This record gives sequence, C-alpha cells and structure tokens, in this order.
Amino acid sequence: MSSNSGGNYVLKFISGKYAGGEFPVRADQPVIIGRKPEMDIYLSEDMVSRKHARITLSDGKVFLEDLGSTNGTFVNEERVPAKILQEGDRIRIGISAFDLLRTELPIAEGAEAKEHLVRTAAVNASRITKTGVMGQLKALPLPDLLQLFHNSKKTGMLVVRQEKEGQPGGGEAKEGRIYMRQGQVYHAAIEGNPSLSPQKSFSRIVTWNEGEFELLGIDGADFLNEIEEPIEVLLMEALRQYDEIQRLEGLPAVTSVLAAAKPLEPLLCELSKEQLNTFQLIYNHGIFQLVLDHSEDDDAKCSEIVLELIRLGYVFVGLGS
Repeated sequence: MSSNSGGNYVLKFISGKYAGGEFPVRADQPVIIGRKPEMDIYLSEDMVSRKHARITLSDGKVFLEDLGSTNGTFVNEERVPAKILQEGDRIRIGISAFDLLRTELPIAEGAEAKEHLVRTAAVNASRITKTGVMGQLKALPLPDLLQLFHNSKKTGMLVVRQEKEGQPGGGEAKEGRIYMRQGQVYHAAIEGNPSLSPQKSFSRIVTWNEGEFELLGIDGADFLNEIEEPIEVLLMEALRQYDEIQRLEGLPAVTSVLAAAKPLEPLLCELSKEQLNTFQLIYNHGIFQLVLDHSEDDDAKCSEIVLELIRLGYVFVGLGS
C-alpha cells in the first residue's frame, strides 16, 4: 500500500460483479479495461470488448479513451470516444459502472489492487446469477440497459425490483419482468397485475429509476399476446408517456380515491366518448391506480382525461387508500 499527500484517484465500482470495490488510477500507470483476463480490470461480459478502454493520469489530469469497442464507453451516460474526466464522473462499460473519486487514504497497487477486485467479486458472487448480469437502476437506467441487451442479442428474463414509489404504478415495492429473445422484448408483466397488457407493463417498468435489476435465464417461455414492436419504438413510446405525465400539473397520486361529484351538475352528454369511458371506470373502481389499470388508453392519455374530469367538476379526489 502507498499514499500520496496530494490524494489519489480511485475507480469506485457501483454496479457489476465488482460493486463496492475500488481500483487505483496512478500517474503514468495506464489502467486497461477489457474482457481479456490479463487486463488491469477484467470484465467478463460479452458486452465488453477484449481490449475496451484505457484510463491514464498524467499532468494531474485523468484521461479516458475508448479503444474501438463495439458497445462503447459511457461517461455520465454519454457515449464518448475520449474524454478528460472530472472528479465524480460516472463511467460505464457494459453493465459495470464506476465513479472517479479522490481519496486521501492509502490504496492498493498492481497485483494487490487486482486481488482486491477478485475478493470483492467473490463476496458478490452469492448474489449474482449464472448470467452474471445484475445491478442498480441508479447506476444503469433501464432504457440504456435494454438497448445494451438489444445490441448484444441477449435472451432471458430481466427482473426489475422497484424500491420506491413511482407514478403511475406506484405505491409499495413491485417486481416487473421483461422477457427478451435475441435482444428483442416480446413480453412484460408486473407482479400482482396479471390482467395488465404487456405493452402497458413495459411502459411502466422502463421508467422505474429506483431499485435493482437481474437477468435470469429462461427456457421456452412463450406467451399468446407477444409484443411485436421494435425495442426503439417501445422505448420511445414509454418515455413519451412518462414525459407527458410529468407535465400534467395537479395530477393526483395513483393511490388517490376518485369519485363522481354529487350532485353532478355538469351534463354527461357534454362528455366525449373517451371521457365517458374513463368516468365509468372511476365510477366502477374508485381508485386512480385501478382506473389506469383497466383503461384501454395508455397511462398518459388516461391521466390527462382524469385530470380533465376533475377540472370540469365531474370527479373529485378523496383521501388516499
């Protein structure tokens, strides 16, 4: 171990098999990252090139260079061919993400540093599936992860566990499943919501940003109502809905009770067919989440109609369930 009175740089892993581990970046000692075991940082993922990227500290600056990799090197989720790094920058290669940090503490060198990562991977191994693909949504957002799996033609079931309340589909912690065949999403489901369409399930899951993911192997999982749209279309639609929902001011929480106003002064005949259908769902189910679940409209459109009915005086919002 050695120390530097000016402080040292370390790469702090936050996802992938080395999560929680550190690797030093020292002056004039390039760190080579890749899928070859002899690399300084060995990432045994098929989404990582044999010789993927290089990080160098020289003249007080940390320089990152992609070495012509297939799937790219990302800094703060922007793909870059090369970049001067700043403290706190997050680098992602495959599903492994790590932050560049300064430390005043002594850090390991050479073989000792590699051994530290090996020990970290061993500690994490009990939680990692045979695919070796798992991580935190904060470190690797689902749209980026799915695009990565699409490019590498992954087959499996992506299990996503949401930790915090989201909207729509918020409330208690949830588990979502996205099924892929050769990189193409063909089904999605949310635990406890079997009647939800796969498209609506996918659009909700992909906007979760708290929790963890894990890719599991599957054997012959087929569904009658398979998704056929390309991954790019699915992601664009999901993010469009999310953006539109975020722009709706005054939207009640998904746990809110919705009820028809009594007495009902506005005339029902003044409502459109879509508004009438949503009003009936509110009358039948009474909880905003259930209205979203049973609506034939997507979550963004249904949310917009619910907000219109509230503003027009047809519906009022009660206390959360």
